[in-house]
Amino acid sequence: MKKKNIVLLGSTGSIGKSTLEVVAMHPDRFNVLALSAYSNSQLLAEQYRKFQPDFLHISDSNKFEELKNELSSSKVEIFTEEEELIRLAALSEADIIINAIVGSAGLLASLEAVKNGKLLALANKESLVTGGPLFPELIKRHKSKILPIDSEHSAIWQALASGKKTEIRRLLLTASGGPFRELPKEEFEKITLKQALNHPTWNMGNKITIDSATLANKALEIMEAVILFDIPVEKIKVVVHPESIIHSMVEYVDSSVIAQLSKPDMKLPISYALFWPDRVESSYGAIDLAETGKLTFENPDLQKFKALKLGLEAAGVGGTAPAIFNAANEIAVDAFLNEAISFTEIADTIDSCLQKIVVVSRPSLDNILETDYKTRELAENLVGNLV
Repeated sequence: MKKKNIVLLGSTGSIGKSTLEVVAMHPDRFNVLALSAYSNSQLLAEQYRKFQPDFLHISDSNKFEELKNELSSSKVEIFTEEEELIRLAALSEADIIINAIVGSAGLLASLEAVKNGKLLALANKESLVTGGPLFPELIKRHKSKILPIDSEHSAIWQALASGKKTEIRRLLLTASGGPFRELPKEEFEKITLKQALNHPTWNMGNKITIDSATLANKALEIMEAVILFDIPVEKIKVVVHPESIIHSMVEYVDSSVIAQLSKPDMKLPISYALFWPDRVESSYGAIDLAETGKLTFENPDLQKFKALKLGLEAAGVGGTAPAIFNAANEIAVDAFLNEAISFTEIADTIDSCLQKIVVVSRPSLDNILETDYKTRELAENLVGNLV
């Protein structure tokens, strides 16, 4: 069997490291062609020594020389410019591009992969949130395909095999509810950074952990699902499921609900995407239902979790509204991680940006990039004034 050549963008983050764990278990099935990281030059060098890719990219130019010196005796080509990162997403030898970059920085790489007809295994939900209006036509024109790595979208993707698109009644996105599901709304003002970073079921990077605490991640997943599955937001419902065993569901017109279950383990959706259209033997997320016990469900509290409410509204508006939501959220979360603003001011910042930035209904890439820039500029001013 021919090995798949893979390009992994964001190899030093949590998704990237989990992807390489899966790849390492199957050296006969994969060849690592290129790896990229933002600034973790030490880990990137370690990954190079283990997987021997032809190309490396490090976005932080301050770490570029450090990485070159560390690997001076090797033949690997090392880059730092943004255009070179985008070029890696279009390498002719690549069979699959895995985009695990955090934030909207992954958009241009995702677009380039799609334009070159690649299989794009996508963990960078912000690509579809920010650039969503651009993808459907490009995918059709270039005969590319996006394989979701998010656990929720992977679950929906798998459940969709049970019926036709015309038979879908609703997509049911599950949410753990985060660490503050049972906290009274009046206590939200007192939430600390340490508390917000303590997720009850998942071990993730800081940004997505905060997004899970505000439920902004579920808002982003709704926006992503609209593009990924070509379905209106009115047919998407969020269900809080604290055990995080059911990763999402599809309800069909006959009232059948098809779900995908496993213990929380990102290596399972990663494996499903990497080996698609096949499944392979693994124990990732293996579950004993009797041992698991009961599974519970509830509706999300949109009064407590304002970011989710705003995200539903932005998804309904469409155009550049999701891009505004995403950019404002990124700036606000960064400010919260630096303890410059309070937990509730994250959603307040998103709200202000959605009210003040003009939405473009049918945007070009330039419209999207301009909206992203303007939103970040406004959000930075807002969080600066909140300090």
